[in-house]
Amino acid sequence: MYNNNPTLEGIKVIKEEQQGEVFFNPKTAGPEVYPAGTRRFYIESYGCQMNFSDSEIVASVLSEVGFAPTKIMEESDLILINTCSIREKAEDTVRKRLKIFNKQKEARPGVKIGVLGCMAERLKAKLLDEEKLVDLVVGPDAYRDLPGLVSTIDEGDKGVNVVLSREETYANISPMRLHSNGITAFISIMRGCDNMCSFCVVPFTRGRERSRDTFSIIAEATDLYEKGYREVTLLGQNVDSYKWENPENKEVVNFANLLELTAKVHPDLRIRFSTSHPKDITDEVLHTMAKYENICKYIHLPVQSGNTRVLELMNRTYTREWYKNRVEAIYRIMPDCAISSDIITGFCTETEEEHQDTLSIIEFANYSMSYMFFYSERPGTLAARKYEDDIPLEVKKRRLTEVIRLQNQISHKQNQNDIGKTFKVLIEGDSKRSDQDFKGRNSQNKMVIFPKNGSTLKPGEYCEVKIAEASSATLKGSMV
Repeated sequence: MYNNNPTLEGIKVIKEEQQGEVFFNPKTAGPEVYPAGTRRFYIESYGCQMNFSDSEIVASVLSEVGFAPTKIMEESDLILINTCSIREKAEDTVRKRLKIFNKQKEARPGVKIGVLGCMAERLKAKLLDEEKLVDLVVGPDAYRDLPGLVSTIDEGDKGVNVVLSREETYANISPMRLHSNGITAFISIMRGCDNMCSFCVVPFTRGRERSRDTFSIIAEATDLYEKGYREVTLLGQNVDSYKWENPENKEVVNFANLLELTAKVHPDLRIRFSTSHPKDITDEVLHTMAKYENICKYIHLPVQSGNTRVLELMNRTYTREWYKNRVEAIYRIMPDCAISSDIITGFCTETEEEHQDTLSIIEFANYSMSYMFFYSERPGTLAARKYEDDIPLEVKKRRLTEVIRLQNQISHKQNQNDIGKTFKVLIEGDSKRSDQDFKGRNSQNKMVIFPKNGSTLKPGEYCEVKIAEASSATLKGSMV
């Protein structure tokens, strides 16, 4: 079952005394004191939401063996970076950070450096032996082994475990909510991926797909609600393929069932999820979303390309027509639903006409926003082995510019259409620009800014906001 041990959430150092370092826990409004001499770890996370969720598991594992978190790298004994291999730029960013970390090691010889996550699994030998940048390399399925690996590097050896698992889901580990605002949190419901998209390294770095047991997911959601959280995001590489069989009665729980069970934890607990796969999202999921007000009306549905031939090369296992059918189903069952997407320009052999198909699918789907990139060949993927990366970089960038321009136009128009509407908004905290304004999100995952005007409302509470103005990224209004 889920571990309900108390954790530090939203940790911030408030003072340091001789008896130790004092951390403030905003969920309990009280201090957490660690004795002087307690070893500290510092962790940075890059890439997808799953990586940030994994870092919270890592923090929990390390806390069980006496490590305390710190947000000050210069005070840490162990520096960790949780990495992403999905694009070349992400790996370049990690290498730059590792060079900065090594300056800490030169200044303080006792400091140890570790690489976690997807890049760790993919480049273990290079990081350890050729470039000698790190002491510790740990893959996504080996975080339980961290205490032993840390002992190994303390003794002067390298610590390595990148073995992928068919069973590990970290179901009984209570994550330390390092990145949380105390209002929203991630819940990992599955790990790995069985979809062999030709451009993607995830199946090779995170292993085969496996679903976490339903009981532990609902227990974690319940625990979060009781601690004051009001929104959870269910995470998986492909949440729509979630499938868990109860060993006692052989009852199978699919994603629609899981959504309903999570929604029933409490009406004031909002439910989001990411990511959906167009080939797997069912009408049952859509009807479940429509049935419960606290399941947010927002779906991230990556299209990658709007052309069937290119989709086949990408091994996405659906056609342009299938994708359009799923979009039509979403808007038919939930007219107020927002859809976002992932888009890749300049995939191998993509023609100008096929690029135009991507532009047209963006208009058809009327995305609220998109994550947009030009194709970056990843070593070891099916595309790298089978296809020539033959689209010139300047063409890739030009096509990406056209995609970004169109998406910004659609986002702006869509947000302009929200002017005059009233939305239920979950207050997340103060606006970045002014502590006189609140910020929060509506069900469609759009950021809403509105003045406090002396209100006694607090983060974690809901309010109705009428929209008065909008940009392509933000809605602004006032409380009704």
